[in-house]
Amino acid sequence: MKRFIFGVLGLSLLLVGCGKGSGSTKEVSKNESEDKVITVASAIDSTEKILKIAENEVKKEGYTIKMVRVNDNVQYNKLLQDKEVDANFSQHGPFMEAYNKANNANLVVVQKVYDARVGYYSKDYDKLADLPDGGKVAVPNDKSNQGRALAILNDEGLIKLKDGVGYDGTVKDVVDNPKNFEFVELDLLNLASAYDEKGMVLVYNYPTYLTKIGLTPEDAILLETPSDHHFAISVVAREDNQDTEKIKVLKKAVASDAVRDYFEKEEKVALIPSF
Repeated sequence: MKRFIFGVLGLSLLLVGCGKGSGSTKEVSKNESEDKVITVASAIDSTEKILKIAENEVKKEGYTIKMVRVNDNVQYNKLLQDKEVDANFSQHGPFMEAYNKANNANLVVVQKVYDARVGYYSKDYDKLADLPDGGKVAVPNDKSNQGRALAILNDEGLIKLKDGVGYDGTVKDVVDNPKNFEFVELDLLNLASAYDEKGMVLVYNYPTYLTKIGLTPEDAILLETPSDHHFAISVVAREDNQDTEKIKVLKKAVASDAVRDYFEKEEKVALIPSF
């Protein structure tokens, strides 16, 4: 009788053990499946197209890309900082560094991808020499992009910035303004709408934001010539995940020959590869 009871008990324990093992296997499989999805946040159309090309590349490594689209230039960093996405792809290094400083964040650039041909646009004027005195000039209101916008005007001789400010200048650092420009500081996402504003002689902008008003860099009155990739739009991760396999796979994909071909064949006017 004792032998029978022990036999039944042993069989029961064996079945329970198998049951736990089976559930664990399913759970591991599920986790492995979820871990093969690279979530990337972005706010701009140009990066969405690149990620679609990159997805074909990451599939070769057994991964997929899930893009999380946001509508402003804060959320993609907040999502990454809060570990709700693996990476973001919507900004350049100086903008990320300003976010880190303001939010005590630990985001890092892991792969520079492209330089956008930024510049100035004018609805009423075709030549810089024809710009009137006292005209309005729309520039970004965030420091990193404003510094870049003012550096272009400085290099062209339209204004003079305080010595040594480089890309970090603000409108307060303009020490000479021969045409008496009135600087209008706007959120980057609202610059395109300033193009039709009365008295606006110059509007700074990125190619991705110009599409909604039907313009391309070919319509610019003044274009920056990127040389050092300082403002390259980049894939950004966190310090704690920058060396993971996911990020390594993503970095390889966005800097692939397929992405380079896309730039050279379809975006050579607006976007320049920085890898």
